[in-house]
Formats: sequence, C-alpha cells, structure tokens
Amino acid sequence: MTPMAWLIIAVIVLPIAYFAWSLATIDRKSVVAIQTNLGSGFAQGTGVNIHRPPILLGLARKLTPGSYEAKLDQWLALAGRPKSMPLTKLIAIKPALALAGAVGGVLLVASNPSPTMIGLGLFLTILLYFLPDLLIYNTGIKRQEAIQLEFPNTLDQMLISVEAGLGFEAAMERASSYGTGPLALELMRTLQDIQVGRPRQEAYEAMAERSTVPDVRSFVLAVIQADKYGIGIANVLRAQAKQARVKRRQKAEEKAMKLPVKVLFPLMFCIFPVLFIVLLGPAVIKIIQMFT
Repeated sequence: MTPMAWLIIAVIVLPIAYFAWSLATIDRKSVVAIQTNLGSGFAQGTGVNIHRPPILLGLARKLTPGSYEAKLDQWLALAGRPKSMPLTKLIAIKPALALAGAVGGVLLVASNPSPTMIGLGLFLTILLYFLPDLLIYNTGIKRQEAIQLEFPNTLDQMLISVEAGLGFEAAMERASSYGTGPLALELMRTLQDIQVGRPRQEAYEAMAERSTVPDVRSFVLAVIQADKYGIGIANVLRAQAKQARVKRRQKAEEKAMKLPVKVLFPLMFCIFPVLFIVLLGPAVIKIIQMFT
C-alpha cells in the first residue's frame, strides 16, 4: 500500500483508538464516588436528587470545543429547541455516529483497500458526524421561514387587540393563544420570561436573538424604543404591520421573477429532449428507412 493510503487509514483508526483508550482508562470509581458525594450533599441541603450525566456525555463534552458547542446551542435556539434533540443528546450522539461511520469505513477498507474505498470511508465518517448539524440547521431555516410568513398576520392581530383597548402584553398573549405556528410559541415564551421576573427589555432582546428574521429584530427594536420614550404602541404596531406586509409582497414578487430562470434548466434538459423525441422520432425513423 502507498504511504497516502496508510495515512488515510491512520486518520480513521487513531480517533477510534483514542476514544477506546479514553473509555478504558477513565477512573470510574472516583467519578462515581465524587458524583455520589455531591449528590448526597445536594440532596441533604435541598431534598432534591440531581441527575448524574452519563460517562459518554462527559467524554463527548471534552472532545467538543466550547465555541462549537455554543454554535450548536444557537442552531437549536433557531430550531425552537426540539424536545427530541436537546443539546446534551446532540453532543453525545455525534461521536457515536462518527464512530459507527469509522467502523464502517474500516470494514470497507479491509474488504477492498483501494483509494475509492478509503475516500468513501472518510466521507461516511464525516457525513455521519455532521448529519445532526445538517438536520438541526435545516429545521431552523424552515422555522425562520414560517416565522417570517406569519409575522404580518400576527402584527395585525396584535394591532386589532391594542386598538380594542388591550395592553401590549395582553395583545401578545391573545395572539400567542390563537396562533399555532412558531411565532406564537416565541411570543408565549417571551411572556413567560416576563412573568418569571425577567426585565421586559431583556425578554424582547432574547426573542430577537432566537430569530434571524429582520422584521422581528426591527419590531423588537421599535417596541423597546416605544417603551423607553413613551411612544404609542398602536402607532408602532401599525407602522410595523404595514412594513411587514410590503416586504412580504416584495419577497413574493422576487420569487415570482426568479421562477422562469429556475425552470429554464429543467425545461432544457428534461422536457425538451423528450418532446423532440416524441415529435421528431417517427420522422427520423422514416428518413433512415428511405435512405437505407
């Protein structure tokens, strides 16, 4: 085998060996003793038992950089923090998937030690490691698109409620109770933050941080400014709702103008060849028969 092939095999085998060595050399008795002492002390002080994290999660946290963990947490926030995939589970499942991909790559290389199989094993390992990230990121993008689509209608509902005599927070509660999308959940979470004692400005800023929609950030900034300088909230809602409707219409027009360009290539390479075969095929066959 070439030195390049050995190098690629080492890239696959060394992480597996390091992971196995970490599992084999960890002092489980000391970890269990420390967790037991901490748990008993916490239980005696408060009467509540703590949840002990598994060893795999601790190793996964050690192998995951802090900046990368913060990025994953941000993506989970944009995705609405799904209950089926919390941050701890996401961090623990990534090395397990990578290990499974590495084992599969080693088996492929062992069956056929060719450069193609080596590259396939590396690609499988990397793909399985970043597969949860892709799923979370895709969920976050779809959720932000749903928020952007629901935003003008939600502002109209809040504007109607405020003009009817309700306060701003009561209007938010009414819009969140009658809504069913992710924007309603974000409004409900903001109200819950305010109810537990979080300052209003921090709760509004946290809602803007959990979204990448520019309209939501603009709305939060306008609400904070109105609350600070005593501007009528009805006027702010009316202006923001009008601006959001205009942006939604412009975005729809932009997508409609991009549609012919997107349809051009499937039309040229998929529809036109079949159409030409159906229309010109019999004529070409007859011409070939006449000249042969």
